[in-house]
Amino acid sequence: MIERLKKLILERSFKYSETPTFRLVCGEMSKFYFNCKPTTLSPEGQYLIGNLVFKVIRNKNIQAIGGLTLGADPIACAVANESFRRGEPIEAFVVRKKLKDHGMVAKIEGNVKPGDRVIVVDDVVTTGQSTIQAIEAARENGLMVVGVVVLVDREEMNGRQNIEKHVEYYHALITASEILRFCNRSSIS
Repeated sequence: MIERLKKLILERSFKYSETPTFRLVCGEMSKFYFNCKPTTLSPEGQYLIGNLVFKVIRNKNIQAIGGLTLGADPIACAVANESFRRGEPIEAFVVRKKLKDHGMVAKIEGNVKPGDRVIVVDDVVTTGQSTIQAIEAARENGLMVVGVVVLVDREEMNGRQNIEKHVEYYHALITASEILRFCNRSSIS
């Protein structure tokens, strides 16, 4: 399953250039870029991600999984769906980027309550700032953040190290170096 997910990311979500032409959210320029939405929003991507992340977190005694909208949303929903299918339901939740100005004025949406043990997810980690934002929002709302699972770790700008200052558990399904190796292997095949 993981090899198929790498191939799907390579086909749908990865761009590479010999010169740094891609501006990252942190402002830096890079030779490669991940836009994981074409993978995380696809039926096959949802199936693969739901299965793989569920296997990683199923023994962590958690009640919910979620993160900062928009990158985390399809991942959390895929895991929630897979967990229900397997008879071990885990709720999905969404962390808003900014507070609503109407209704319940909630920063977090979903069927979660203070004291729930949760995993924060993200699609791509570079500096880790969006993941850390989600961790902080979850904690401010009384959730117990058990750890972080990311789809792709770019392995740059201390993203993993920055996140590990906030949680004890961190897991990346895929790293940029794996995709780059996979890319080189695929191009000569």
